[in-house]
Amino acid sequence: MTGPELRENFLAAMDTIRARKGRSALTVLGIVIGVTSVISVAAIITGLNKNVADRIQALGARVFIISRLPFGTNPTRMPQHIRVRKYLQYQDALAIREGCRDCQIATAFGTRAFFFGSVNQIHRGREKVDSPIIRGVDPEYADAIPLFAVQEGRFVSAYDNDHSRFVCVLGVGIANALFPMSDPIGQEVTLNGLRYEVIGVFEKDPGLFGSAGVDRFVVIPWSTFHKLYPEAKEIIIAVSVKDPLMISQAQTQTIEVLRRVRHVPFNKENDFEIGTPDFFLDLWKQLTGAIVILTGVISSIGLLVGGIGVMNIMLISVTERTQEIGIRKAVGARKQDIRAQFLIEAMVLTSIGGVLGIMAGSTISFLVHRFIPALPAEVSVFWVAMGFTISASVGLFFGFYPANRAANLDPIQCLRYE
Repeated sequence: MTGPELRENFLAAMDTIRARKGRSALTVLGIVIGVTSVISVAAIITGLNKNVADRIQALGARVFIISRLPFGTNPTRMPQHIRVRKYLQYQDALAIREGCRDCQIATAFGTRAFFFGSVNQIHRGREKVDSPIIRGVDPEYADAIPLFAVQEGRFVSAYDNDHSRFVCVLGVGIANALFPMSDPIGQEVTLNGLRYEVIGVFEKDPGLFGSAGVDRFVVIPWSTFHKLYPEAKEIIIAVSVKDPLMISQAQTQTIEVLRRVRHVPFNKENDFEIGTPDFFLDLWKQLTGAIVILTGVISSIGLLVGGIGVMNIMLISVTERTQEIGIRKAVGARKQDIRAQFLIEAMVLTSIGGVLGIMAGSTISFLVHRFIPALPAEVSVFWVAMGFTISASVGLFFGFYPANRAANLDPIQCLRYE
């Protein structure tokens, strides 16, 4: 088909759509709904993936985490032999420091929070914050986890830890709530009934999806934490290596050290878990992958309904324009010309639905990003192109049967049709 013929068919398709605005609008509604859902959900997932990747990157490429239980699983659904594992100890981190040649830092930390069934409260005068997260750390924790970077003041020191001092570093959200008009450094707060001196404030970190980020943390020396909250037995160990290329080798050395100090028999599996930033990112992508599949199913239903509507309107159009088809064939139009005319009309119809769906999906993504910061949305060029391609493909697929039927009509019968 030549360029002028293509242009003529396109203009004829637009004339037909304009002449039947109401019917065309109802026909493309399914396409619009399907493409809108694809664009909006893909934008949200793209934004979330980027946000999660940035946050995991903030943990550092040289860090891996050791825990007693597997990451990302429900403890109540674990096998008995996993649930009865021995708790990790602060001494395990010390053993890793001594026995792992390629490990630069090994730091243990404990957490007391509402998600572990503990209630905390911090206040200063009339100002208070409910359910802060208390974390007990040693001085090397901030070096191992860059996410906990101090913005004002200082971090927990070796002197603080050795003498079990009542000092704390506050998340900026807690600091702003308790000290709205003054500098918190050097002042006192009451945490769970005990007075602490504020020695630092962390950099802003609101967390993911509205969850508890560093902004809601109160960090105290490990020795103070262990003395006050001996019931908080779930200890995590963060290990950083000197060179990211040595992380696999460092993990092997760490496993050997922990198996030895925890007296794990040679024929038994490890009684601890090791997770890297890549592991957490892969786990997140598995979770969002299920959402993508679900969205694809829902979008496919909308596109299927839209495609059936396109086929229906094109069949009606073929019937209504039977004489026109006969006249065109009588003056020399070939089968492929008639087929191309109706295929282009169907593809233009669905492409319009695709463009409207892309605009609607982009608008929804913008509104989500603007009014729900916990759900970052970012429209990608890939999904915009994919949405348009899908909509045009629906027109090609569902428009082929009506177009082929029009192309095979007998011109004599067409001219007699009333």
